[in-house]
Amino acid sequence: MFNGSYIWSLVIKGGYMKKVDYLLLIAIIIISLFGLLMIYSSSYVWAEYKFNDPYKFLKSQAIFLIVGYVIMIIVANIPYTKYLNKANIIFGVCFLLLILVLIPGIGTIRNGSRSWFGIGSLGIQPSEFTKLALIIFTSKYLAHNEKLLKDIKKGVFPILGILLLVFGLIMLQPDFGTGVVIVMTIVVLLFVSGVKMGFFIKMGILGLMGVVILVIMAPYRLKRIVSFVNPWTDPLGSGFQIIQSLYSIGPGGLLGLGFGNSIQKHFYLPEPQTDFIFSIISEEFGFVGILIVATLFITIIYRGFKIGINSEDKFGKFLAFGITFGLSFQALLNLMVVVGLIPVTGVTLPFLSYGGSSLLITLVSMGILLNISKYN
Repeated sequence: MFNGSYIWSLVIKGGYMKKVDYLLLIAIIIISLFGLLMIYSSSYVWAEYKFNDPYKFLKSQAIFLIVGYVIMIIVANIPYTKYLNKANIIFGVCFLLLILVLIPGIGTIRNGSRSWFGIGSLGIQPSEFTKLALIIFTSKYLAHNEKLLKDIKKGVFPILGILLLVFGLIMLQPDFGTGVVIVMTIVVLLFVSGVKMGFFIKMGILGLMGVVILVIMAPYRLKRIVSFVNPWTDPLGSGFQIIQSLYSIGPGGLLGLGFGNSIQKHFYLPEPQTDFIFSIISEEFGFVGILIVATLFITIIYRGFKIGINSEDKFGKFLAFGITFGLSFQALLNLMVVVGLIPVTGVTLPFLSYGGSSLLITLVSMGILLNISKYN
């Protein structure tokens, strides 16, 4: 019979535990477990009031975390080169899911967005899976079409066309924050692949015009921008979240109020376990907590970029860079919202915010990074 020690010896002999990036793995485990702890702390008041179960959000997230750990270990042992042949299929399936979620009766509406497939009390968000699928697809495209990229029309426009289709489907949900993360990740991948700078200047101007049009089309986005500039213009409406977030961050001081002692989670800050969980971390753990979280993120991002730089082939380089940049940009976007530097986008904080799909796909992405590190 197989026992634990026998399986462990196989893993050691197989080379996985010898070659894996231990520092990255440890940082992932610590920050995700800390996220689970903070989801309980930030949500138990709301969960007990709404569901009569203070552990409601904790249990749901714990299920996804355990499943995510298992899948991460499995993915970390699958050679990343396997995704080269499967990239089109992976992206095609995720693209189909983006279409299906928009169909009434198939996709479910949560918080005003038709972005979910409901499975009991749990939900799956296909746009999260599309982020990784598009990174894999684009990495394959860039690795195989390096010479073609010198011609903007033949080399760059095809991938931009696919990107616009994905962005359009996500905006129909609507989910502006996720759309921005996807667009920025792919654009930066194009930049590091060697596409001329002049092209990105033109793209930036067009993108700015597009944002203006999107704001005009949806009045609630304009309210978010106004509330960002001066949240006190509508303190009980569009500016409410930012004001309450700042009230949460302010009293934290050096060491914070202590675990579980947040005041703002008592129905002041709406659903603090999601987009604004960093506010509760700041309130309960103060500057020390912020420093710890920042250190963990910096460690993961640094190791991710280093894995990309040291990768033996271009597909591995693009894949590692895309995953790492997407993670870092999403984290930065969330933190800027929490401290009031940009309007509310609805983007979650990786590893820490409540959300099964986000956590699951983040851990899968980390599994791919760990696998690429084995070949360095």
